[in-house]
Amino acid sequence: MPELTDHLKPMVIISLYTGIRRGDLFGLTWADVDLGHKVMTLRPEEGKPGKINHVNLNEVAFKAFSDWRALMKDNGLVFPSPKTGKRLDNISKAWASLMKLAKIENFRWHDMRHDFASRLVMKGVDLNTVRELLGHSDMKMTLRYAHLAPEAKARAVALLDE
Repeated sequence: MPELTDHLKPMVIISLYTGIRRGDLFGLTWADVDLGHKVMTLRPEEGKPGKINHVNLNEVAFKAFSDWRALMKDNGLVFPSPKTGKRLDNISKAWASLMKLAKIENFRWHDMRHDFASRLVMKGVDLNTVRELLGHSDMKMTLRYAHLAPEAKARAVALLDE
């Protein structure tokens, strides 16, 4: 099985290009990744309210999953612990080492989720679609990204000119 450092690259790429939460990534199984349709299914954690969320994979995320799949023995989990083969529960040491090596300060794993949402909004994706991709049940959480698309209001009123 590849070493933990090998886990980090596909985990980071998938996080940056899907907005997946760290806990969801740790629990992701190959049964939840449909490479044929380029869709990842996120299920609510056991005992937590929520709904199933289907996230389409862009080419970068699809390639990361495909390349990782080719390296892995199927034990069900996409990213099993290299020590136990069971569900990962912590990658703090590896993350801290990576951040130190890259000379990046004050960057948390969850910041990749914010980056995903921010990039979508800055590319003109509507907030409701961003909400759905992030799996937010309430628009309030997603509205914190609204300031990143000030031109959206200008585009909206310009539609009336036609």
